[in-house]
Formats: sequence, structure tokens, C-alpha cells
Amino acid sequence: MSILKTQLIILNMFNFLKRKESKVTQESEVKNAVFFPRLQAKISRMRQGLAESIASVFLGKKVIDEVLLAELETRLITADLGVTITKEIIANLTAQLKRKELTDAHTVWQALQATLSSILLPYSQPLVINEKSKPFVILVVGVNGAGKTTTIGKLTKYLQQQGKKVVLAAGDTFRAAAIEQLTIWGECHDVHVVAQKSGADSAAVIYDAFRAAQARHADVLIADTAGRLHTQNSLMDELKKIRRTIQKIDPTAPHETLLILDATIGQNALNQAQEFNDAIGITGLCLTKLDGTAKGGIIFAIVKKLQLPIRFIGVGEQADDLQPFIAEDFIAALFD
Repeated sequence: MSILKTQLIILNMFNFLKRKESKVTQESEVKNAVFFPRLQAKISRMRQGLAESIASVFLGKKVIDEVLLAELETRLITADLGVTITKEIIANLTAQLKRKELTDAHTVWQALQATLSSILLPYSQPLVINEKSKPFVILVVGVNGAGKTTTIGKLTKYLQQQGKKVVLAAGDTFRAAAIEQLTIWGECHDVHVVAQKSGADSAAVIYDAFRAAQARHADVLIADTAGRLHTQNSLMDELKKIRRTIQKIDPTAPHETLLILDATIGQNALNQAQEFNDAIGITGLCLTKLDGTAKGGIIFAIVKKLQLPIRFIGVGEQADDLQPFIAEDFIAALFD
């Protein structure tokens, strides 16, 4: 082959890859252009209760002093960031003020936004399905009313869009409607649902589902569990039993224990997360109903306290309203 012909082949390959990269970039930009304002609209109540409430502190203020920071402290606590994290933020801003790094409202606003971003960024870790674990088992836990079963339906669609084959386990056998609800989600997304009658042993159901997922060569098994209060020790023990039962098949399972938290309940969500984590070890969080709360500051308090990654946020009732948590996008949608 001549040198010229070789050069032409290389040039053509380069141009092809460049066009492909450009197309991917354009598609990503289009997706972000659509998603970002949608996210802003979905968390509008949170924007009003947190970002706009904080911004109003600075209106008409020409002097940045300790009085202003005291008012800011009150607004942060009211927005459910909690006393501990709020005091850390105010202490940081006070130190910057003394060093004359904060000269006007704009610099304080930027410093506050940077501080809040630094809290969330380390815990912006999307769920990654390990291809070597097949099926990859996701155990979904949480209290009644947090939105576990609905989240499972949305998560199923999300994973299917990633090209994953999913099997569902109706492990919430205490609430008959939960079995029916999960079955309906399975029919909607054309996925196999393993279920037994109401009152059946949850661990046995999930064990059977694991075997079914293996037989069907599924990529992911999502297991629903009964809703329980974080103070109910007997039901917490049942989760431990489920874990032990699954590990008879795969000692590394469950590969993800996803805690579903209702963002509208504020500081109580932090207590729930702490108890569940202490009892069974949580590996990821999903905060639901962020579209329905004006006190979304709890998201900062939870990651600061537990140092657990946020996998997803729920911002509505539609299947597409479960979104992977990306801290940069979230902060921008909240404060821009």
C-alpha cells in the first residue's frame, strides 16, 4: 500500500471520528438544554424555599456584616440544612469576612454557592452496574410512603434505556397493593416479576427471584421490600435475613442497597437514613419528591452527616422524572 493511500485512510478515519465526536457532543448539548430548564421547573418550590429565600437576605444591603450573616443563618436552618452544617457554613463565611475576602452581596452569594457545591460534589456518584455481577442485585429499602415501588418502576425504565435486562422481585409481601403495583410496572416495561401471595416470606420471594434472574440471564435484579419505620427492630432484622438469604447464592450480593428517602419530611429523613445505615449498611440514596418540598436543604445535611452517595433524585410522577444525581447540574438549577 502506498504512503499516500495510507495517509488518505488515516485522514478519512480521523474525519469520521471527529464527526462522530461532534455528533455526540451536539446530542449531549441538546439533552442538557432540554433537561436543565426542566429540572429548574421541577424544583421550583425548593428554589423558592432555599435559593430565593437566601437571596432575599442580600436585597438592598450595602454592608456585609455579622447581622446579615445572622439572618442568613436563620434562613439556612429554616430551609432544613440543620444546625450543625449551618453553623459550619456561617463560621466559614465569617472567617472570609474577617479576611476581607467578602466585600459585597455578590461575593457572599458566590462563596455560599461554592460551599454548598463542595458539600455535594464528593457524593455525586451515579449508580454503576458491575458487568461481572450477573445479576447485579439492587435491594430497595425505606419507610412506607417514601415511594419505593414507584421508584423501582422508574429505575427499571432507566436501566432498560441503558440496555439492561431487568427482573423484579415483589419482596413487599405485607402490603397486597405493593405486589399489584409492582406487577403493573412489570407489565408496563415488559419485564418479568417474581411474586407470591400476600404474607409470603420476603426472603424466599427474593431468593426465587435471584434464581429466576440467573435463569433468564438478566443483568439486574431489583428487589422491593416492605416499608418499615426505622425504629421497628423486628422488621429491620428481616432485612438482615433477606441479605443473608441472597448471599447463599452470591456472597457479594446485594451489590447496591438503595435507600429511598422522602425529601418532604425534612430532618426526619436524616434520622431514617442513619438508622437504616446502622442496621444494614446503605450504599446509595435516592431522594424522592424534591418537586414537592420548599425545604430541600435536607439533601446537604444528609450527605454531610452520612457521607453516602446520592444515586438518583425524584422530581415528579412521570417515569422520566427519576434522574441520576449530578451535583453541578443540581446546584446550577437551584441557584442560577
